[in-house]
Amino acid sequence: MDGLGTTRLETFSDGIFAIAATLLVLELGVGNAGDLGSELLKIWPSYLAYVTSFLIIGVIWLNHHHCVSLISRVDRPFLFINMLLLLTVAFIPFPTKLVAHYLQKPGERSAVFAYAGTLLVMAVVYSIWWRYARGNRRLIAENVADSSLRAVDRAFNPGVPAYALVLAVAFVSPLASVIITLCIAAFYVPSAALWER
Repeated sequence: MDGLGTTRLETFSDGIFAIAATLLVLELGVGNAGDLGSELLKIWPSYLAYVTSFLIIGVIWLNHHHCVSLISRVDRPFLFINMLLLLTVAFIPFPTKLVAHYLQKPGERSAVFAYAGTLLVMAVVYSIWWRYARGNRRLIAENVADSSLRAVDRAFNPGVPAYALVLAVAFVSPLASVIITLCIAAFYVPSAALWER
């Protein structure tokens, strides 16, 4: 299996990203009691959780797509690391649901801990994923310039510290932790969308 191209890896990964993003919307819903307008306003934590997680999954997908475009082959360890990355991505809808249901209610700190912890694990695994492929240009295509690799390095470097900060802030303010998470995702959207091919 060593030395295979990236087509099957990217196809399978794209499917997981699409499913995870789609599952997020299933958590949006209103109760049957009361005025519909007020019910729609009351579920603002669900909107916040949905938008934040959708942006995060979207940025992960954009970066994954760009990084795979720099890779010419895969090996078994890389496929395993990719599987772990997809495992964390597919899990994101669960803590998103917790945040949607418990933010600004009893239990919000535990919900946000689960959310921030999941994102921190994702950032760690994603960093390992890239470092493995990039190390000694192990899986990198020959025609890829070192400057392109350094650009990806710069994009990955803040990830783990940023999500560690999100987890730390959750001890003080769960709502602030989620808002910072949204800001991190929004910060990464332009750079992820404008990668040079």
